[in-house]
Amino acid sequence: MTSTVPSTVTSTAATGSVPTPLDIRDIEQFLYREARFADEHDYDAWESLWTHDALYWVPAGADDSDPMTQMSVIHDNRNRISTRLKQLKTGRRHAQIPMSRLRRVVSNVEIIGTDGAETTVEANFVLVESRERGREVWAGRYTYRLRLVDGELRLAYKKVALVDNARVLPTLAFLI
Repeated sequence: MTSTVPSTVTSTAATGSVPTPLDIRDIEQFLYREARFADEHDYDAWESLWTHDALYWVPAGADDSDPMTQMSVIHDNRNRISTRLKQLKTGRRHAQIPMSRLRRVVSNVEIIGTDGAETTVEANFVLVESRERGREVWAGRYTYRLRLVDGELRLAYKKVALVDNARVLPTLAFLI
């Protein structure tokens, strides 16, 4: 990964096409759209943002624990992401009946660097969840690896480092 932070990042799609600069505003708009899809339970749109080889990780206990040897809140490959979304859409996921009302603020978006065709981006977030049992405020730092696929930004990786991940967490039955 490069240590310099350019104002635009150049990435090449897997097809070997001409490199396309990734502008910070385009990245921000993508992240805001991803957050809106999750907040509004638009699971089909949210799922369409992921690459075929994606990984979605919410560590427990420490931000940099090894998900292969330590417990995680979520550690889903692309197939498990799809299964989780199908379960949410059945209406039989009792922890989400009725569905949580969600709104998140994504801020402090930074391009961290590039590694081949992927751009690493980090951002802070605050999410308010309102449901029958009350209100929860979730906060933390997102790490994304974004990739251009057929000229469109896609999520290849999303890590959600919760501020309180070392404590006992209330039920997390929605998309963080």
